[in-house]
Amino acid sequence: MAPAFSAQVSALRRGALRARWVTAALFSSGILAGNKPVLVRDFVRSALYDPNHGYFSKRAGPVGVLDASIRFNQLEGRSAYIQHLDKLYKKHDIAWFTPVELFKPWYAYAIAASILRTANLSVPLKIYEIGGGSGTCAKCILDYMMLNAPPKVYNDMKYISVEISSSLAEKQLETVGEVQSHLSKFTVEHRDAINRPGWGRKDPLPCWVLMLEVLDNLPHDLVYSPDQVSPWMEVWIEKVNGSSQASEVYKPLQDPLISRCVDIIGMNEDKASVSEKLAFAAKGVLSKVFPKPRRAWLPTGCLKLMDTLHQALPSMSLIASDFSYLPDVSIPGDRAPLVSSKKDGKTSDHRNYLDAQPASSLSA
Repeated sequence: MAPAFSAQVSALRRGALRARWVTAALFSSGILAGNKPVLVRDFVRSALYDPNHGYFSKRAGPVGVLDASIRFNQLEGRSAYIQHLDKLYKKHDIAWFTPVELFKPWYAYAIAASILRTANLSVPLKIYEIGGGSGTCAKCILDYMMLNAPPKVYNDMKYISVEISSSLAEKQLETVGEVQSHLSKFTVEHRDAINRPGWGRKDPLPCWVLMLEVLDNLPHDLVYSPDQVSPWMEVWIEKVNGSSQASEVYKPLQDPLISRCVDIIGMNEDKASVSEKLAFAAKGVLSKVFPKPRRAWLPTGCLKLMDTLHQALPSMSLIASDFSYLPDVSIPGDRAPLVSSKKDGKTSDHRNYLDAQPASSLSA
């Protein structure tokens, strides 16, 4: 346990169902308000999106913006690109660039071309983007539609950004506003896309939903078992005797979202097939000789968001892009996150998601 606890947040270098978190705010700043324990997902959500201390709530946030597009025709292969990228990170001193930023405008152009080629243009084009970052994707897609779509499609289209961070919502308006005609098509709804009431009444009309590097920014839960055969338990986080330290608390599975996720992933031994039950019996023998604790991270935030979108936009077409794996994960557990802190431009990974340096170690 670290002498001073810090909240961990996403740095967008995670797998699709994993996470990479970096230091955002001191434990005492309200991540765990009061003395009641909270589920891991609520702790992570607060660290990410709390309006006062959340990682994505800072005006000088972690998302980098390039002054100009990278001239890939002037780079001689992958090694030259990696060197160029390293220079960009050192020059800007930010946590990360999104792929849509590094490959602008072509990344967003490819998405726009796909939408234009397959959309039902008999109804006005409507695009939702969840977690639009600095607004680069929105601007580039609107640019493409202005230049390539029939005028009526561009003039009648709506592009709605659903953004939980107020600072990023402001940045998106600035970015899209660089082209005056885009502003009449673009709006930002400052809210949490996971919450169903924010979507209003169900919209049965066709629309598009974009989620680029969003799944890895959603809160996860953690479950624990003391050995290979004992039932899974929920992991909660609580203060240690009212101090600035935190510890885990284990409770029987009772949260509906966690229980559903366990079933979907196939972790529930009670619903296992015959072959899986035989394997489980073998594990039972092994656990008596070599008991080994089990830990698993669950994408409960992803599950809740998908539920919400299915209910609110039943005719949507979804485009989601994210990372497929994480290298060098040292934190134990299936689908475990990378947790890191940054100090003096140097990133350090941690072996415990509750073990990090104070907030001052995070470069803006």
